[in-house]
Amino acid sequence: MSATQEKAGRSAMFVIPESVRARLYRQAVAERFGLALGDFASILQEVAAKYLPRDASQAEVLELIGGLRLEELAMARACARGNEAAWEVFLTRYREKLYRAAHSIASEDSAARELADSLYADLYGTRSADGRRISKLDSFTGRGSLEGWLRAVLAQEYVIRYRRQQRLVSLEEQTDAGAQFRAAERDPSQAHDPRLEEATDQALAALPGEDKFILAGYYLDGRTLAEMARLLGVHESTVSRRLEKITTALRKSILVRLVKHGMTSKEARQTMDVEVSELSLDVRRRLAESGGNRE
Repeated sequence: MSATQEKAGRSAMFVIPESVRARLYRQAVAERFGLALGDFASILQEVAAKYLPRDASQAEVLELIGGLRLEELAMARACARGNEAAWEVFLTRYREKLYRAAHSIASEDSAARELADSLYADLYGTRSADGRRISKLDSFTGRGSLEGWLRAVLAQEYVIRYRRQQRLVSLEEQTDAGAQFRAAERDPSQAHDPRLEEATDQALAALPGEDKFILAGYYLDGRTLAEMARLLGVHESTVSRRLEKITTALRKSILVRLVKHGMTSKEARQTMDVEVSELSLDVRRRLAESGGNRE
């Protein structure tokens, strides 16, 4: 079974009463954006399948979807499908906000404009696969504001560009200096339990996009709390609390996954005592992936 088929199967498990679907459809003014009732209901089921366990009760499903930013969700998904009416509303509401957010991140006008413009292409969907357009807006789930999600996506794109530029500059400088490169050799004595790699990889992949960005910015790029606060448009203390909450939750998530992979609780805790810097994990790739976006 493909990932798409499995996702569709899980979504179908969450039944939303017809009266509730109709009410939420009206509340989201989804018809304005060219979404049929059935399409909108499928989007709600998809969101429920992403965040709830298979055995979730109907009450839990209704609580989750009732707290979504329904109009923003409908507009974003309609934009992802290329609906012109939805794009007109999107541009009216968010064009200037995007440029302001890009300027707060990139500082220079030209760099900010280029950053925002490049995001438009990803949002609109200039590529396609299997006859279906690919748009970043398809990953917006309505659990947070669309403005906050867009700001996080911009910040992530800036980080990716910065890293790419730094790698190119560093490689060019070292090549000009006559440096010789060879593959890194791994010391067999430093090998780690593959279950830890798998558990950590899964836990990182499951993080919301903004959580990935906060971890990457603070731990991998060395940004200060003040810098992170400026990028996210929040107070420094808010970033500090979020960072502590994310790392605590991530550690618990890894421990749970290690137990699922066959370790005892004691073994899992002992394994987690290994220095993160020594783990042969592709953490940078996972944190830079966008799947990962803010929801």
